[in-house]
Amino acid sequence: MSAAPHIPYTDGALALSPMIWGPPGATPDERRLRHLGQALAEVLAGCRSPETLADQLTARAYRHLTGTGLLFSTGRAPFVRRVHVTEPREGVIEMCVIVRCGERDRVLAARLERHGIHWLCTDVEAA
Repeated sequence: MSAAPHIPYTDGALALSPMIWGPPGATPDERRLRHLGQALAEVLAGCRSPETLADQLTARAYRHLTGTGLLFSTGRAPFVRRVHVTEPREGVIEMCVIVRCGERDRVLAARLERHGIHWLCTDVEAA
């Protein structure tokens, strides 16, 4: 008999609700962007199941995130230190997230695009 597969989880993880900021043109809530950055970092550290973000990402971004592997794995949960947000044009947000991983800082970049009143993460890169 084989052991049950290990499903990573984060105790007390931030609950992510659909990213809705009101009518078109509304200013994004940077606190929610920070929460998304934290959740993405937790997936890359193996502390959070990627399925918890499936409705926040496009299929392409989800495949890229899950294909990246445990890039932030350090034995300690990651912590978002800083978030830099730009709006290159209406309906598009790009953010750079500085993540503390053990003794090192890592960087995570994400692009979000507005689809109606929802924002979806369309691209994720990490180093």
